[in-house]
Amino acid sequence: MKFLAINGSPHKEGNTAILLQKVLDVAQKEGHSTEIFQLPTKDLQVCVGCRQCAVNKDEKCVISSDYLNDLVQKMKDADVLIFGSPVYMAGVSAQMKAFIDRAALVCRASGYLLKGKVGAAVVAARRGGALPAVDTLNHFFAIQQMFVAGSTYWNFALGNAPGEVNSDQEGLDNMENLGENLLKLATTLHSEKC
Repeated sequence: MKFLAINGSPHKEGNTAILLQKVLDVAQKEGHSTEIFQLPTKDLQVCVGCRQCAVNKDEKCVISSDYLNDLVQKMKDADVLIFGSPVYMAGVSAQMKAFIDRAALVCRASGYLLKGKVGAAVVAARRGGALPAVDTLNHFFAIQQMFVAGSTYWNFALGNAPGEVNSDQEGLDNMENLGENLLKLATTLHSEKC
């Protein structure tokens, strides 16, 4: 199976990336394909609400000057999606928000491209705002008719400076458990399709 993590942090090797990798380690150990896609910090257009994707129904946003359409296809090809973001102002990062706003419309308008896939949110927080960020990401999965995996606690860990989440053992354990639950759920759903 293919596990695709999308890192919405501007820090390619920061706390969010550490948490995403911890989740993916479980699938890697079982021989599944894993990838972390780093959302660039610039060049992603925001949704302008033109709704042309709903007219065209071609799995694409009419704004074609950035990477969104390629990433939508990458998500369509994956079995499991994990979205990660740091907490900015009690929510997700700006690049993550721009991404989910556009991707959500394109995927829904083209017949729910992600329906039946498995998803989970992962958040790195300094102190507060983690739950609103987790909710925002999980709302994307819910509206796409995806199955959302949970864990032993909400899917976040605490850390500010790069690498600081490694000191939050409960958060790290939660990420490993999330990886196990994602794998179980995806394996069950995948076996039913075959």
